[in-house]
Amino acid sequence: MTFNNQVDMYNSINYDFQHIFNTFDVNNRLLCTFVALEGLDELINEVSKTYDIMYNKVFVLHVQNTGEYVITYNIDQGNVNVIPQNTILVHRKKESNTLYTINALNELIKSLNRGVLDPSYRINWVEYRNSILLTQHNELKTLNTKIHKIIELG
Repeated sequence: MTFNNQVDMYNSINYDFQHIFNTFDVNNRLLCTFVALEGLDELINEVSKTYDIMYNKVFVLHVQNTGEYVITYNIDQGNVNVIPQNTILVHRKKESNTLYTINALNELIKSLNRGVLDPSYRINWVEYRNSILLTQHNELKTLNTKIHKIIELG
């Protein structure tokens, strides 16, 4: 599998992927790549060969409400040449195991704060435990996750 030839199977789902054009902006960032079960091992192998994975760990999550899988990994800044399709840049709240995009965070705040986007608004992250917050057609989408496996590299 090469990243350039991957089929974009998530176009039918229409998550609002924010394509990463300037790969230098992803230094020390958490990437989340969506994949079908059949392509999971091949993707993990390709990612581990292509990048220096920080912390030598790849987390595989099962998205319970859709049957999808995602792998999450931090990549080292020195070898970012290409980003796999179906990959988004996410942030993580460790306390609740919540992954989220900035767009999803903004939509969440607006939904909880009567339509007002207030960066100081406090979110009760426990309510979003073990989930990924994304946008789909500019609306908040919550994907419930469960750890499928943790892969120790190296």
